[in-house]
Amino acid sequence: MPSILQITLTLLASALGGVLLSRILNLPPILGYLVVGLLIGPNAANLAPDSDTVKNLAEFGVVFLMFSIGLEFNLAKLKSMRQIVFRFGASQVFLTMLLTIPAGYLLRFLIPLPIPWHVLFALGGAVAMSSTAIVIKALSERGELDTEHGKNVIGVLLFQDLVVILLLILIPSLGKNPGDIALALTLASIKVTVALTLIFIVGQKLFSSWFRVVANFRSQELFMLNVLLVSIGMAGLTEHFGLSMALGAFMAGMLIAETPYRHQVEQSIESFRDILLGLFFITVGMLVDFQVVLRDFHLVLFLFFGALALKFVIITSLAKRFGSSTGVALRTGLCLTQAGEFGFVLINQLDSLDWIDPDLSQAVMAAMLLSMLIAPILIQYSDRIVLRFSRNEWLTQSVQLTKIVTQTIQHDQHVIICGFGITGQHVANLLEQEGIHYVALDADPDRVQEASDAGKSVVYGAYGVKGLIAAGIGRAKAVVIAFNHIEESAHLIKQIEELHPGIAIIVRASDDSDMELLQKAGATQVIPEKIEGGLMLAAHTLSVLGVPIRRVMRRITEARENRYGKLKGHFPSAEEDDGDSPESIRLHTIRLGPNMRGIHQTLSFIEQTGAVVQSLRRKENKMAATFKQIVLEPNVVIQEDDILVLLGNIASLEAAEKLITKPSKDL
Repeated sequence: MPSILQITLTLLASALGGVLLSRILNLPPILGYLVVGLLIGPNAANLAPDSDTVKNLAEFGVVFLMFSIGLEFNLAKLKSMRQIVFRFGASQVFLTMLLTIPAGYLLRFLIPLPIPWHVLFALGGAVAMSSTAIVIKALSERGELDTEHGKNVIGVLLFQDLVVILLLILIPSLGKNPGDIALALTLASIKVTVALTLIFIVGQKLFSSWFRVVANFRSQELFMLNVLLVSIGMAGLTEHFGLSMALGAFMAGMLIAETPYRHQVEQSIESFRDILLGLFFITVGMLVDFQVVLRDFHLVLFLFFGALALKFVIITSLAKRFGSSTGVALRTGLCLTQAGEFGFVLINQLDSLDWIDPDLSQAVMAAMLLSMLIAPILIQYSDRIVLRFSRNEWLTQSVQLTKIVTQTIQHDQHVIICGFGITGQHVANLLEQEGIHYVALDADPDRVQEASDAGKSVVYGAYGVKGLIAAGIGRAKAVVIAFNHIEESAHLIKQIEELHPGIAIIVRASDDSDMELLQKAGATQVIPEKIEGGLMLAAHTLSVLGVPIRRVMRRITEARENRYGKLKGHFPSAEEDDGDSPESIRLHTIRLGPNMRGIHQTLSFIEQTGAVVQSLRRKENKMAATFKQIVLEPNVVIQEDDILVLLGNIASLEAAEKLITKPSKDL
């Protein structure tokens, strides 16, 4: 039996190989993990035996996944999407589970063993799940998250993530007699109700106060330890009371989602979640027995095609029922037809309950793996598939593209605006006042209809290659990206550069932490809203105070030409800014005391940490209480009592302070 160290090294090396494979093939990492698990498992190369140690490590992956999903479930988001989530999503999950029971009886022709109804019902829960990781990545890369079918997909995925908690509680009770089932469900409902009540009444205030105390210590290590304690501690607490670890992690995530620290927590656990979740998918791949799969390959194919067809018909029909066009319904079905991460969690639960024949379990997992492997291909070619099966879609797309071409064909040197929200509309209004032609693309059909009726040059269309070509990207003078999805913006910038190299691309960003990413992608100008808002406020203040307008405009122009150099960063506040991203640029002041290591060093000594010295103030003389500004030059030597103002993210500022203030005697 290999040691824990050997197993850990094998899993880490395998995970690295899986991610490299997925990057080379431009596929989601999840598929790389699954393939690697197939290859190294006890039923193949046997490099990592299927041990309890491996399974215990993998369980933490599910815990962190549920914790991350809990972070996304704030009440405002659920309220805004309640129709799609609780009508469309609920109908899809429960209808799939119910129809799996009669469909499962067909298995009797392939498997001689009878399958009880409650096992088929539980299998239906696994079939109903779709892969959040695969679908969201694929739609984001295609710029389709804000389209009508994108919103349908996100709503259904949200409900699936939420209902898995109920299924993890419900499934163990199904094998009991009706009285025991009712009692178990009642007790579980009471436990969940009490837990949710504590979350929204007690937990929110308690967690906000506690996280504020931890954040005030300004220690990344302490903050990380606190996040790990909260997530794993809540998982252990719910397991102690007879509920699942996943439920506790989900509740912890929901608690933190209602505090100002949500985004910082999400980024803090991202690496832990991805690595441990990768181990979970490797263990799933390790469970597949090639001999059983090859022996029952006809059963695997039946389950694969049967589950795909069942989900596709259900999802497409429901999308049509809830008002989507044929094309949107088909796209929604193609995006959600594959199996999902939580399907494997539910299958593992059935195995642990000893409810399912091992050969059937192997066939089900193999079919789920195949569906996940084919999912990126279905989404990538969804346009072609939909156009082949929907004549109306040909007409709809032709009309949309024709509208775009009609509005731009007579124009040269026009502006293309991607996104017609508040920001896009402001840009359009100013362009109209200057007599500059523009065409705006937007994925919200209702907004497009209202705006076009009002005479605005806006058309319905996704921010993709076809829409850009129809909008006359080859003749356009500039493109404005007015929505605020950073990854989608970066992907769109690359597409624009391929279609029209060198065109001016002006991109909206929330703050300066996103500027570098977008500039590397090829943006000509990135407009950070927070900085620009402060700049405009300062300009109006100077104007009111009587500063000549020419001087005010010169100040603003200088700030922009210097890429907001002197405006970057802020002095954080424990009450207002602790929810900022760890990558947000901040300012931090250090005063050099006696015997500190930074004394007699040059500026390059500090900047090796990644922090930048923005200013240096020095006493007029030893006895003076006033300070003067020192010109920053590489050979400037830091002296005792100097005051340094540093610019950088949290990690670089902490490293710089540690380096500067370390006592000289420790050298």
